[in-house]
Amino acid sequence: MKQVVLFFVAVAATLGLFAQDGGSDLPPFMKTKKLPEFNILQTDSTWFTKQQLPAADFTIIVYFSPDCGHCQHEAKEMINNMDSLKNTFILWVSYRDMPDIKGFAETYGFFNHKNLKVGRDPNYAIPSFFQVKYTPYVAVYNKKGEYLKAFEGGVEMPELNRFLATNKQ
Repeated sequence: MKQVVLFFVAVAATLGLFAQDGGSDLPPFMKTKKLPEFNILQTDSTWFTKQQLPAADFTIIVYFSPDCGHCQHEAKEMINNMDSLKNTFILWVSYRDMPDIKGFAETYGFFNHKNLKVGRDPNYAIPSFFQVKYTPYVAVYNKKGEYLKAFEGGVEMPELNRFLATNKQ
């Protein structure tokens, strides 16, 4: 009997060693629900940080790659729908080389919109924070900087517009 009890105590102790914290598998954006800290090098060689975010109904962070076809589609659709995004601040972020990022921004007319910034994340903070697997990755935050939703692989504009209209405070 003593051996059986010791066996169960040993099994329980072993299971306790391998038990996982319920939140440890969550990516950082799901743990904090707040906008991440970031330092984005813009195409004009200036830095853009979280503290510089303008007041807006929503903040959207788009992690992209300039040579990604889905990212190109996302850029074209967002730019074509900027009227519906006029109360939204959009930050396009990539890890790619600056000439590629700048070329992408020029192609899609990013510099013509004051509610849009684009740049390079040299510290890889954004994709690490969101644990990005696919581009484009679109994360939406409300005016308080609270996480609302992420769209892995991008989002079509009708869906994004419905989501924003439903979540406007």
